[in-house]
Amino acid sequence: MDDAFKQANEIRSDLLGAVARNELSLVFQPILRTMDLMVVGAEALARWLHPERGNVPPDRFIPIAEETGCIIEIGEWVLREACRVAVTWPEHISLSVNVSPKQISQPNFHDVVADILATAGLPADRLLLEITETIFFSSSTTIRRTLQELMEMGVRMVLDDFGTGYSSLSYLDSFEFQKIKIDRSFITKISDAKEPMPILEAIMGLSRGLALTVTAEGIETEAQLEYLKLIGCQEVQGYLLGRPMPEREFTKRISDPAKKLMPMEAPAKKFR
Repeated sequence: MDDAFKQANEIRSDLLGAVARNELSLVFQPILRTMDLMVVGAEALARWLHPERGNVPPDRFIPIAEETGCIIEIGEWVLREACRVAVTWPEHISLSVNVSPKQISQPNFHDVVADILATAGLPADRLLLEITETIFFSSSTTIRRTLQELMEMGVRMVLDDFGTGYSSLSYLDSFEFQKIKIDRSFITKISDAKEPMPILEAIMGLSRGLALTVTAEGIETEAQLEYLKLIGCQEVQGYLLGRPMPEREFTKRISDPAKKLMPMEAPAKKFR
């Protein structure tokens, strides 16, 4: 416990200058259209290569970044760098970026996003901001006003980890989300393409009624993919279809649509 506490403190200290020291990088995980497995988007994910510790897993440094407030600086860097990259992609490929409640609670977050899009030259409707239900635990009018301003600007909103919170339906009714992402915990329960999954089918029925696109993440088997096709899930993402990859590799992938993406040796838990 003492070693773990010490390491956490060291990571906490080192994070403060990680952006300035150019230790962070981005990887992009493809999001594919289910019907034909064509790439229609990518999720940008941060990685940290520490000069002494090597690769620090995101599940180690992201919670600490949230705790210390470093997530605001890191989040802005991720958004700015991801938009710079995405503008070079074909116009039909969108960019998804995770944003934290602390970012959105900043009074100037709308202006930050507007500046990033203008600087990169990326149309607002090609950017999707992924948020979780925890953002609504606060009654802050700033957060709700910022979300509304972002949507009016044309930025699309995604409710991430759908089905794991407490009041998903009320949020869908209150805000104009364009997409929901089904949490991987539901996907891992699919063992056979012919075995019915009532909850997943209910989510798909709800999404059709609300005209929402559904992305299923964490696809690791052919059975999972086939079942999602069967129930009409529009988009899929996961190690079966493409691992998170560096910018150059992702650019090569979308320049050669016929090339199959191969899974890695073993699936890994999704980290932000």
